[in-house]
Amino acid sequence: MGLFRARDLLLPPSLLSLARLPLAAAFPFVHGRPWLAFAVLVTAGFSDVLDGWWARRHHQATSTGALVDPITDKIFVLTVVITLVVAGDLDLVSVLLLSTRELGELPLVLWLSIDRAARTKRKDHPRANLPGKLATALQFAAVTAALFHLSWTPVLVYTTAVAGAVAAAVYWARELRPVRPA
Repeated sequence: MGLFRARDLLLPPSLLSLARLPLAAAFPFVHGRPWLAFAVLVTAGFSDVLDGWWARRHHQATSTGALVDPITDKIFVLTVVITLVVAGDLDLVSVLLLSTRELGELPLVLWLSIDRAARTKRKDHPRANLPGKLATALQFAAVTAALFHLSWTPVLVYTTAVAGAVAAAVYWARELRPVRPA
């Protein structure tokens, strides 16, 4: 428990997480075709929901998966955001607002990567985070709005920032809360 094992990368939840890497690589190439870019976003979002569900449902939560999932999330989001900035679809302020959750969680991800006890606790007590899922859904909605140049994109960006701040706070509170013995 709490160990990183290469073989855990071959479990379905880890494979679903890792699938976001080629999707991230594809996004800049499909950006100019909004419906295709939207399909890449939906596929990545689906993999994000499915990997956590699968891990919990089939008791395949691992320390490796607990680290791989947020890293692949961050890589995917970063690739999408950089693409949108370079294309002029989002400005840097919007990027920072959309990244509120990721910026808030980054120290936590680093902590999990170096603290074996924290990884074990996360693996032994996996839980979905509803505010985190809401923030993810809002990020996808805001990025989709930016892809299609919709006028209400700024409203979604600010709403995403608020949801992201709440999600990051919930993640921190959950990880810092002592585990009660069963």
